[in-house]
Order: sequence, then C-alpha cells, then structure tokens
Amino acid sequence: MLPEESASIWWKSSHSGGEGGNCVEVARLAPGVGVRDSKDTAGAVLRFAPTAWVTFLAGLGTDTRRRT
Repeated sequence: MLPEESASIWWKSSHSGGEGGNCVEVARLAPGVGVRDSKDTAGAVLRFAPTAWVTFLAGLGTDTRRRT
C-alpha cells in the first residue's frame, strides 16, 4: 500500500453490518478512486481513473450483461 493510500479516509457501506463480512471500502485518491477489501486493509488497492469510476457507478443500476 502506498503512503497516500494509508493516509486516506476510507468509507465502508452502512449495509455491511457489524460482522465484518464481505465488503469493500472506497477512498478518494488523487486522481481517482481506490477500492480495497475491508478484511485486508493493508492489501492491494484497485485504483480507478475518475472517468472509469463514473462509468462504473452509472452501470450499477443498469443490466449491461450480454445475453446469448
């Protein structure tokens, strides 16, 4: 984990509950957004460019899977 990532403020969904189950955390990283596993906060961080993050969020409410 880079120093910038460890110093950032990470948010976890309020729907995660108290059991620490399967969840991810997100943080604003310059530039863009970081995503990490809430159970392994010192582990790898996926970094997304701002445009990729906006596209991801826009697709959450849309079924974009291909059907064959």
